[in-house]
Parts: sequence; C-alpha cells; structure tokens
Amino acid sequence: MYYIASDHAGLVVKNFILEYFSERNLAIKDLYKLEKDSKVDYPDIAFLVAKEVQKDKDSRGILICGSGIGVSIGANRFKDIRAALCTDSYMAKMARMHNDANILCLGERVSGLGVIESILEAFLNTSFEGGRHTLRVNKLYN
Repeated sequence: MYYIASDHAGLVVKNFILEYFSERNLAIKDLYKLEKDSKVDYPDIAFLVAKEVQKDKDSRGILICGSGIGVSIGANRFKDIRAALCTDSYMAKMARMHNDANILCLGERVSGLGVIESILEAFLNTSFEGGRHTLRVNKLYN
C-alpha cells in the first residue's frame, strides 16, 4: 500500500500521481483530500503519511509540497522513516537501493510531470539492495 498527501503547493502533482496509480491498478490511499483553493501546512501532511508508514512496515508513502524540502524534513522526524527528496530518477533509484527509502518526497515547483513520472517508476520498481547498506541504514536509529 502507498499513502499519499500534499499541501496546497503540491496538488497538481498529487492528482497526477493518483491517476498514474489508478491507470496501473496500484493501491494508493489519499490521506488528505484538498480542494483547489484550500490551504494546509506541510508538516501536517508529512506527519499523516509518516505515521501511516511507521505503523505499516510494508507500506510506502509519497509526499508533495512546493519544493519537497518541508515534507522531507517533517517526515524524517519519525523513527523508521526514511523520506527521500528526489529530483530525478537516479536519486529515486539510489534512495530505494541503498537507503531503503520508504517515503518519496517531491517538489511540484521543482520537477515537471515527465520527470515526476520517471522518478515514480524508479522508486516503485527498485528494491533495497541490503547487504552492506543494511548496516548503514541501521546506524540511523542507534
């Protein structure tokens, strides 16, 4: 299961991602339904997704704000959360492969929809490599 949320600055990308998942029959739950002219603070949506991913270890999350920075900072406050701000597919692939990232953070004002699609594909289709990387990831929580 994927959990998704965005603040008001990430609504276009969130809707794009929801459609992307729907077209591929992938499970995703929108944790904060936002109307076009409403506002929400990025920490609030970051906390929603982080708490769900924290409870369900097999799940992943996607967070979007204007730059992606705020949601990544907010989500990374939670134990066992590895939220990665990715601006290209290589970053998304490495975030999954070497860091076992479980939340993808995106910036609507930073990346176009074509780039977002390539980032999604890399994040969704890359597995954690384990091995020496497991030791490094575990050091984050000691």
